[in-house]
Amino acid sequence: MVVPEELRYTEQHEWVARAGDDTVRVGITDYAQRQLGDVVFVQLPEVGRQVAEGDSVGEVESTKSVSDIYAPLAGEVVAVNEAVVTAPETINGDPYGDGWLVELRISDPASVDGLLDAAGYREKIGEV
Repeated sequence: MVVPEELRYTEQHEWVARAGDDTVRVGITDYAQRQLGDVVFVQLPEVGRQVAEGDSVGEVESTKSVSDIYAPLAGEVVAVNEAVVTAPETINGDPYGDGWLVELRISDPASVDGLLDAAGYREKIGEV
């Protein structure tokens, strides 16, 4: 299971990477995409949407199930990855790279530090 050290993680299996001083890029983890199986559909929010931490901002559908994507932090959606909408399988092949989902301009940049670090996430998924 791949759990990059430089990222932060949520209990709902999203990863968060700093993309700028007040922006983050969000996707689902390798663990999550493995649990889902083959991703066949992705729905993402509109750019400009304001989100609160924990809001559903889209969904990922696989051959096994449908899972909501949750905002890991409060802020504004400033970009969505249209490439995963047209080629959802990208999430399976590269969940931490080309398979990213949204970018958020976050209300509180320090809030990223409150998310799980790689060691905490590995413990959550039983990969210690």
